[in-house]
Amino acid sequence: MPVHYELGKRSAAPNVVLITLDRPEAKNACDLEHFHQLAQAWKRFAEDDDAWVAIFTGVGRSYMAGADLKTYVPEITALSKQIKDGTATDVGGYSLSDGTDAVLRGSKIYKPIIAAINGPCVAGGMEMLGGVDIRVASEHATFGVLEPSHGLFAGGGTTVRLPRQLPFAHAMEFLLCADIVGAHEAAGMGLLNAVVPEEVLMDTAFDYAARITKNAPLAIQATKRSVLEGLKVDMREAYRNESRISREVFATEDAKEGPRAFAEKRKPRWTGR
Repeated sequence: MPVHYELGKRSAAPNVVLITLDRPEAKNACDLEHFHQLAQAWKRFAEDDDAWVAIFTGVGRSYMAGADLKTYVPEITALSKQIKDGTATDVGGYSLSDGTDAVLRGSKIYKPIIAAINGPCVAGGMEMLGGVDIRVASEHATFGVLEPSHGLFAGGGTTVRLPRQLPFAHAMEFLLCADIVGAHEAAGMGLLNAVVPEEVLMDTAFDYAARITKNAPLAIQATKRSVLEGLKVDMREAYRNESRISREVFATEDAKEGPRAFAEKRKPRWTGR
């Protein structure tokens, strides 16, 4: 499988799923199949009651380099007219939405996601990073919104999310200069939670997961939902939405339970509806 989905990869973390992009021959650039498999992995995570937190990484020293310029981009470009007029819904049997779903554009996954960035995080990798909650990078990781340097537009969420997540000047430097930025510089710009030596990258990611999973999982999901939905509206509506979510949480018994009680009772997960 080009994308690996491993729940309970570590025995001490039974509710943490490790999702790994595995295409080292293309430095983890995605073709249609890899975008599809990644989109399916996120869907599986969203629906998996036993998975409370996801860690995403790439094989070797490759993280995610976005779309494969040799395959994916020509295939999409060939259908540009049909896509524009709305007559194209798939490419070779793959849904057109796979690309944006793979990079979490418009994601409604309210479970926490952690990135363990072990190499170049560029183009679509940066777009996915905008949908990730905790970002840990090895010291040799690099970052960049490189689409403009190839005459392309970063349409997977970066132009919307980056200015909301970083100081404006730093976001625009990423978006307009299309530079390759080192891990320590990216952390100084506010893009990352931590930069660590390569040999402790995964341990650090799992440590963050352990800090999250010690809390009541449904309360964590409600918290993330309030944050994501609040970013879409003004503060007055965000407060109203927070109050609605709060009422729903207190009406849901499981949301007040700790992680052990939740695991033992195995009640249906809270969906926010």
